[in-house]
Amino acid sequence: MLTPSIKLINFKYSKNQLIKKKLNNLKKENLIKKYPLLESFTTNYKYSYSKKDLKKIKKGNNFKIIGMGGSILGTEAIYRFLNHKVKKKFIFINNLNSVVDKKKLKSKATNIIISKSGNTLETILNSNLIINKKNKNIFITENKNSYLQNLAQKLKAEIFEHKNYIGGRYSVLSEVGMLPAEIMGLKEKNFKRYNFLIKNKKFLNQLIINVSSILKFIKQGKFNSILLNYDKSSENLFKWYQQLVSESLGKKSKGILPIISSMPKDNHSLLQLYLDGPKNNFFTFFFVNENNSEKINKSLLLKSHRYLHNKSLNKIIYSQKIATENVFNKKNIPFRSFEIKKRSEQSIGELFCFFTLETILLGRALNVNPFDQPSVELIKNETKKILIK
Repeated sequence: MLTPSIKLINFKYSKNQLIKKKLNNLKKENLIKKYPLLESFTTNYKYSYSKKDLKKIKKGNNFKIIGMGGSILGTEAIYRFLNHKVKKKFIFINNLNSVVDKKKLKSKATNIIISKSGNTLETILNSNLIINKKNKNIFITENKNSYLQNLAQKLKAEIFEHKNYIGGRYSVLSEVGMLPAEIMGLKEKNFKRYNFLIKNKKFLNQLIINVSSILKFIKQGKFNSILLNYDKSSENLFKWYQQLVSESLGKKSKGILPIISSMPKDNHSLLQLYLDGPKNNFFTFFFVNENNSEKINKSLLLKSHRYLHNKSLNKIIYSQKIATENVFNKKNIPFRSFEIKKRSEQSIGELFCFFTLETILLGRALNVNPFDQPSVELIKNETKKILIK
């Protein structure tokens, strides 16, 4: 077990003194002092909004979240993963489209516009298309001179500070993700699992094994991290993870390419390659237990498939996952496997914490800065040059 909420079957790893030493060093480190953004993963974090602010915002039923990358991926991951708990309607606007549903965009809603820099081109353009003075507009951005800061002031909209020491892709448990989560009716404190996890020897041990194993795979030329996702509601969680890993570690000709594979659908397209193709991949299986999964209709079941009688879809999908893991074991294909016991704020909060710490530690080991994205700025500058012509 990784925690009581999550069962983790880890990469096969032979125990040695090195891992013990790394674990002891990690326990002694004050990671929050070294990486202040981790403060937002604790219950001590101070938000730039108040309960009074939330009470006013919560009166609405329809919300549009406008952002790009880390400003929106974590929030959408929460919404999809915990959708069974959410009563309000949320629309996520996270890309540019040349053809837009104007009726959908102009529908009455509270707009929440998020950009750390306040100058993200796509967020500026989407805000321009969507915002109107009749709607309530809320901005989450850094407290500095920027396009969105100036627009918010012009509209006399509410502005909540995006702390400048928290990068967008690390911001899910700050104002960026927690203000929308609280509007959804979710319990903000339940996401904050850092204080519990950092004292948990088993969690730290598993974290170090993961980091050490991934470093070993990189040395072996395995750069593709393939995510075999058996839970449709977790697709956005892995889009969040994809950005976190790619943007944090893809520097100095180093990095990992996270590839999301929708299972069991991809059994019929990509699995043959995974099993018998190039050996440059390592895998993560992901599954969530569902109590209310639909059962097979026995009245329409032929005798040849009687073994499916009284089986739920969740049980069948789980069987497919276990079968695939068994074959991977026989073929010595490296993988780890996460099974979520219950869909909750705690379980997704623990995953946010685990993957964030794993990424930061990998960056440290690879000698890359996991907090910047210098080459992305090149594209932004080049785009501006073209548009100015």
